[in-house]
Amino acid sequence: MSTEFTSQQVEDTKLRAEIDRSLRHPVMFFFTSGAAWLAVSLLLGIIASAKSHSPGFLGDCAIFNYGRVMPAHMSTFIYGWCAQAAFGTMIWLMARLSRQESRKAGFILAAGHVWNAVIGIGTIAILLGQGTGKPWMAFPSLVWPVLLACYAAIGIWSVIAFRVRRGGHVYISQWYILAALFWFPWVFISGNLFVNTFVESGNPVMAAAINAWFRSGLLYLFFTPVAVASAYYIAPKVTGRPVYSYKLALLGFWALAIIGPWAGMQRLMGAPIPVFLQYAGAGAAILFIIPSLAVGVNILKTAGGKQSAIAHSPSLRFTIAGIVGFVATTVTGALLSLPSALKYTQFSIANYGFEILALYGFFSMCMFGAIYFIVPRVTNREWLSSGLIRQHFWLSLYGVVFIGLFCSILGGFMHGYSLEQIGEPLKAAHDRLFPYAVGVTTGWVFVCIASAFFCCHLLLMWLRLGRRSNHPTLLVHGPAHSPHGPEGDIEELEASGKTVY
Repeated sequence: MSTEFTSQQVEDTKLRAEIDRSLRHPVMFFFTSGAAWLAVSLLLGIIASAKSHSPGFLGDCAIFNYGRVMPAHMSTFIYGWCAQAAFGTMIWLMARLSRQESRKAGFILAAGHVWNAVIGIGTIAILLGQGTGKPWMAFPSLVWPVLLACYAAIGIWSVIAFRVRRGGHVYISQWYILAALFWFPWVFISGNLFVNTFVESGNPVMAAAINAWFRSGLLYLFFTPVAVASAYYIAPKVTGRPVYSYKLALLGFWALAIIGPWAGMQRLMGAPIPVFLQYAGAGAAILFIIPSLAVGVNILKTAGGKQSAIAHSPSLRFTIAGIVGFVATTVTGALLSLPSALKYTQFSIANYGFEILALYGFFSMCMFGAIYFIVPRVTNREWLSSGLIRQHFWLSLYGVVFIGLFCSILGGFMHGYSLEQIGEPLKAAHDRLFPYAVGVTTGWVFVCIASAFFCCHLLLMWLRLGRRSNHPTLLVHGPAHSPHGPEGDIEELEASGKTVY
């Protein structure tokens, strides 16, 4: 029996190594190119933020006008960084959980190169004044069909990997990845068709409403499932525990599937669109607290009592921070969707703060956790410096909380309150917003420094300059390493004894 168990372990280890080796190039390409776009986006964010309180900054450069640099900032952040981090995480998780190595890595890699080329062309077009001006859809209209074709190449491979998986078990992470794979084309095609293609024959006000739904759909139905899938994989793997509750996992998944598609149009509260759509969106944004709490409780209970693992493991630390950010994002979104609050926030920077809190404080933190877990496995190297990882974590955490909560959302409320005061001059509202706008710029500088640490570290790993080691990179020296310790290689503890599938 002992010999059988050992031979099975050896076979599983070889299989995991083959999977990692087969996906090394596409996964590292998505992560490194995504990190490069993150750096570009943060630089554009600093410029856009500086322009909001100091219009004369780079005033002689037309390409850096606020109306161009802000859409370029968000577009590169969403499609350059967030989407590619999601792609790299999805294909690796699906391959690992399906126990299938990739035989079409070159196909995925080619799609990734085209995706990056199109993002580059679209960004240049925005900066040259050829963008559409629509939030999260700022690229010229010819860009989105090419992005969709690239996504199809990546998504179809992931679905095939699931279809030919070894064993009949379906893990929680696979639920979310499969849902994201099918929800993305629905949201992406619907939004772009009705906003970019049929806009001339349609109603422009409804096009704005669909754009708001599109932004919410990408956030709740694509980025959220991918981040949650990575959390459900990493938390059990690092702690050596099964997922806390199957029922909570089931509740969180179906609540997300039912509530998520309804949110978004509350952003146009008071606009001449059907009232039930506005209030349905507000209700969905409030009810989205249900799946976030289900996921949050499940992940935090799984990691409960494992403070040493959270303290030592960079993967788990980023993941836990991201899940806490998930709960904070949904609570903030619910508050911002209340009709009594919308009159203060609709025309302020509060919505920008919510988007940054969601995309960076929740999604990106989970992706950083996944990257710190995945990269050593696909490169067969360990991270060079725990100090760089530590600085990346704290600068990112403080920066996004400062930008999202304290400056953008609080500043947005203060700005909106001033605008509502009939007898108060407009300059008073601007003066009230000014320190918060300066704070956003300062926060982006700190996040940009954190991103520089991350990008340099990741590049060194891509060049395979990391140290060879049988143990994971830990933030501090902890207890003796074991297969069940932080970031151990015990396989698929998410299911742990066939409990969750």
